[in-house]
Amino acid sequence: MNDEDVADWEALGRGDPLGLARLFDRHEARLFRHAARLLTVREDAKDAVAIAFFELWRRRGSVRLVDGSPLPWLINTVSNTSRNLERSARRYRAVLGRVPSTPAAEGVRPADETGVLAALRRLPEKEQSVVVLTIMQGYRESETATALGIPVGTVKSRLSRAKARLRGELEQMGMVP
Repeated sequence: MNDEDVADWEALGRGDPLGLARLFDRHEARLFRHAARLLTVREDAKDAVAIAFFELWRRRGSVRLVDGSPLPWLINTVSNTSRNLERSARRYRAVLGRVPSTPAAEGVRPADETGVLAALRRLPEKEQSVVVLTIMQGYRESETATALGIPVGTVKSRLSRAKARLRGELEQMGMVP
């Protein structure tokens, strides 16, 4: 348990914006790195983090804490926001793809959709959340269950399904023997 998070969360609960500012300063870099791994356009990671903290402020009365910290909730929110931003960007690229090409636009290459992160992005959202919190961020299954508001057994089954799907995709790519 992080005593600073607890104190700042209490301040945030009282409507003190300085509590939010201190939480932002403490966790922004970690959340940015996480978002940057999930997004094709690195600059969108700043937006994902900003949206997550805005939502933390807006929903401060209903956020589930893990050991007194909102960090797992923030990680999950950044993951969801990143997926939404990526989905929106994909739609935008698809629309642009239907527009007749000009000589200047021919040099633009599409995003690389291969590798482990691409396989992770293709998982269902609920399985992605469990993988991100348990495997990528290192939270215990019980902490992940608390952060997502689901039973521990559900975390275990989603994690098992996600690992099987990822293993299958990585075998197809020749990344796993």
